[in-house]
Parts: sequence; C-alpha cells; structure tokens
Amino acid sequence: MTVLDEHATATRWISVAFLQGDEADGLLALIDQEGPIAAIYQLRQLDDGDHTLEAALVNGYVYDEIPVGVSDHTIEPFGSPYALTYNESFRYVSLLRHYNATAEPAPAMAPLPRAHAELPPRRPDMAWRPQPQPQPQPQPQPQPVSSAISAAEGRNGVTL
Repeated sequence: MTVLDEHATATRWISVAFLQGDEADGLLALIDQEGPIAAIYQLRQLDDGDHTLEAALVNGYVYDEIPVGVSDHTIEPFGSPYALTYNESFRYVSLLRHYNATAEPAPAMAPLPRAHAELPPRRPDMAWRPQPQPQPQPQPQPQPVSSAISAAEGRNGVTL
C-alpha cells in the first residue's frame, strides 16, 4: 500500500538533450563501445542548470515519467540526476534530468498585472482577438419600507 504525503515533492523529468540521426550516430557508437554511462558523462556537459530547466519549462519538455518507447533502452544510474534513453533502430539519444517540481525557478520576466493574467491564452492556430468584457449587472434598488408595507397590504387585502 502506498501512502501519499500531500507535502511530498513531485519529481519530474526535463529534457536536457535530444539528438537524432547523424547527430546521434557518434553517441550511439560510444554507447556500443564504452557503454551508456559514457554517453551520460558526455551529454551532461550540455546541461546548463537553471537555463536548461527554464527552456524545458517554456518549451514544454517536462515529463511526469521518463518518456520511453517499446524498443528504447533506458538507463537511470543510481544516485544520478540523469536518465539516458536511446534507440539504435530509430537513431536517437535523449538525456533527461529530474527536478523537484515545487522548486521551479522564478520567471525571467515580471508577472503580468492581475487584469492581464485573466485573459484567455492565445491559440497558435488563430489570430488573437480581444474577448468581450463582461458588462456589470444592474443591482436591484431597495424599496423604501413604506412602499413595501403598502404593496403587502394591497396583495393580502389586510391593513395593518
């Protein structure tokens, strides 16, 4: 039985590097000759810390689990923040790094004012059009007490 702690931090994976085709052939040869750990040591030089994390967050290269295909090889060395996924048939190599999802870096730009934050997100497939702003609804005006009493007397036929 797994007990979930609401204060536990979620570990997610970000893409550090993805090489395919001719770019991956050298690393695939290195994996064949020296093993996948050698490829991790070489690819981790591309990890630029917070810049890599911010780029992955902005571009959507963030995963709850290591993305793998049926024929992929995945290496996740014990104690290492990295995981290597590679496929010789499809000629690609991918290095991922795990990070604590609650410790996301502050955005490079200042947050938008509250009024702008409520605008709907832009859709890339259509030009942005301003959304109609909701019109304030008129509030009912309270009736004076004397007119409320006379209205009640007229409906019930009873005088107070």
